[in-house]
Amino acid sequence: MTKTPRDSRGPADYDLSRFPAFAVTVDVVILTMVESVLHVLLVQRGEAPFKGVWAIPGGFKRPTESLDEAAKRELVEETGVDAARLLAQFGAYGDPGRDPRMNVVTVGYLAVLRDVGSVVAGSDAAQADLVPVADVLEERIDLAFDHLMIIRDAVERARVELEVSGIATAFLGPTFTIAELRAVYEAIWGVQLDAANFRRSILGEDGWVIPVGRRARPGSSGGRPPELYRAGRAWRQSGPIHRTPTEERN
Repeated sequence: MTKTPRDSRGPADYDLSRFPAFAVTVDVVILTMVESVLHVLLVQRGEAPFKGVWAIPGGFKRPTESLDEAAKRELVEETGVDAARLLAQFGAYGDPGRDPRMNVVTVGYLAVLRDVGSVVAGSDAAQADLVPVADVLEERIDLAFDHLMIIRDAVERARVELEVSGIATAFLGPTFTIAELRAVYEAIWGVQLDAANFRRSILGEDGWVIPVGRRARPGSSGGRPPELYRAGRAWRQSGPIHRTPTEERN
């Protein structure tokens, strides 16, 4: 049987002019830890609008690709970072006027990386760099479009995920110390946690962390190096600690 080619214009009696056309873009928020400080990957736009202004990596979805494919391609083209396996949608933004060029709806993606690796600007990005998230949230850096809102939403998503998933361990290597794990919570929640209480929460129940029988490399201050652990199976269902009402307001 010969298949009838699909008419991309729709049914014969369908009036395309009933609904105004709009474009779809993807914006990718990459979060990583650098020296115990939460950072986000940004690009400096090389083209109008907002030429020279910092922005989230992203761009227009092509007609022949899926949203996931567009997010992967734009991230690699603009920054050289390949995080395809880790990308997850967290929101969509379509307020009128969010893009001065035309009506544009964007889909936000979030990825957490232990090591971003080499960041190289390309495509229509003049520069790419890791920027402290605090500088963005406290508006010490101007961002293009509504990207401040998108980053705020992405960080809040990461804060929630700390309570319900194993996202904390994604910021770390295969092995880590309890102090390194605590630093992830402190950086994302923007709080200082009591070291002893945190350690009791992590070690008090089986399944969160498993000692690997080795210790970290000695530090410059001397003393006995801390013990190394790996993530246990419990992270697949939840997180070991939760924010207090005060921490949620920060």
